Amino acid sequence: MPELPREDPEPTEITPSAGSERQYPEREFTVKARTQTQLVLRRFLQHRLAVVSVFVLLAVILLAFVGGPLWKYSYTDITPDNSVPPSGNHPFGTDNLGYDEFARVLRGTQRSLEIAFSVAVLATAIGTVWGAVAGYYRGWLDSLMMRIADLFLTIPILAAGALLSHHFQTAGWWALALVIAGLAWPAVARIVRGQTLSLREKEYVEAARSMGAKDGRIIFRHILPNVIGQIIVVVTIQIAFAILLESSLSYLGFGVQPPDTSLGALISNAQSALQGGLWWLFYFPGIFIILISLSVNFIGDGLRDAFDPSQQRVRA
Repeated sequence: MPELPREDPEPTEITPSAGSERQYPEREFTVKARTQTQLVLRRFLQHRLAVVSVFVLLAVILLAFVGGPLWKYSYTDITPDNSVPPSGNHPFGTDNLGYDEFARVLRGTQRSLEIAFSVAVLATAIGTVWGAVAGYYRGWLDSLMMRIADLFLTIPILAAGALLSHHFQTAGWWALALVIAGLAWPAVARIVRGQTLSLREKEYVEAARSMGAKDGRIIFRHILPNVIGQIIVVVTIQIAFAILLESSLSYLGFGVQPPDTSLGALISNAQSALQGGLWWLFYFPGIFIILISLSVNFIGDGLRDAFDPSQQRVRA
């Protein structure tokens, strides 16, 4: 008999069992790109000392500018308690005239911080513009401007500051800030000039120049924004420098004058009191100077690591 052709069986639908897993198409997972600001912030937060220093510095600033007006004693109030050691009523004690040392330390911290931040802003602004212009144009203008900066760098800052401050003592604390800023800007100019010399040869600067952009626009819109990391670090260094220099000048009697006060002036006035056993008049202003200086230095160290990851230290 002839063999009959086979019929293919009809396809049957396979239904997944209750215990089987359903197959899904493979998915692609993407990570959102971080911006430069996010990367800098992430690296800064990894620097623990810098993060702690930010909170310490903010606490000192709030204590000086908010706690001072809220404290029950003013820095000019004379209390009946003379030469009292630290207690609940006077946390930092009193001096031999009855002034509350806590109120005076807060006032001194406020004035020292005002001078330090003013110096940092003025010196950084002057030095940034000076260094950027010198580094961009180069040639004879660069040589002339840098020789002027070198001339300022050869001047003994403490001696010059004492001499100039002596002539402007009646003008107030802002005159002292101008004097210190006028002596501190060359160091900033040196740093910005070095960065500008490198950046002026970049492709985006050449492209802006070929499109007809003016020199001022190239400097302020293309070069300086790329130096902002170094500028921020310089600001922190200038704050610490100004705090120490202002304290030194006030300690020598050329800084903030009575009836106002500063941390350096408080330490200067406490020299004789320290020999008389009133140790709290010397140590508490000194502790605040150390706190501010160390905090600002650690913050600058963290910012340096954040903006320049190649210099970031290896941490366990």
